[in-house]
Amino acid sequence: MSITNNLSQIKASLPAHVTLVAVSKTWPVADLMEAYNAGQRIFGENKVQEMTEKWEQMPKDIQWHMIGHVQTNKVKYMVPFVSLIHGVDSLKLLIEINRQAARYRKVIDCLLQIHIAEEDTKFGLSEEELDTLLASDEFKQMENIRITGLMGMATFTDSEPQVTGEFSHLKAIFNRLSEQPSTVNCQLSTLSMGMSGDYNIAITCGSNMVRIGSSIFGNR
Repeated sequence: MSITNNLSQIKASLPAHVTLVAVSKTWPVADLMEAYNAGQRIFGENKVQEMTEKWEQMPKDIQWHMIGHVQTNKVKYMVPFVSLIHGVDSLKLLIEINRQAARYRKVIDCLLQIHIAEEDTKFGLSEEELDTLLASDEFKQMENIRITGLMGMATFTDSEPQVTGEFSHLKAIFNRLSEQPSTVNCQLSTLSMGMSGDYNIAITCGSNMVRIGSSIFGNR
């Protein structure tokens, strides 16, 4: 199967309201260009340096999403072009994104990453930490970031009930926050959950953005 065929099959299976992020990390520009020529315009990378190199080489109508864990000292390199940062998991990181965005007089869209899995290796805020962050004076004063939603990764397991439970939990948090009035820097519309192995479950649970890599580009 070609990247083009894989992409068209996945797009045909996704509901109209679900945004597809093609996870292109470690794949060469030639493979990304095949997906681009098949109509894909949103690509997800997990390393700032690799994303920057690809951005420099590829068409400028692409939306680049940073889907990996972000180190604060790398933020400045992606601020000029990044469209959405998925994995914001601390106030410290948000402060740095806001600071660097202000230098470019930009507002950068971010998703707050929530820890829903049973694995310690996964990053993310607890529900309590999430509420504390959103209520903090530092957050309320930020003018160069906009929280547009939440992101989470389920436990890597064959247990469908467990994955369903974790995604449903994140959807419940999203619903609760969505009931609060929007502010200039917090306007929730995106729930990013679901990858190649579990995106169908995620969509059933309310996801409207999925991050798919191996089902498009193949296994590494």
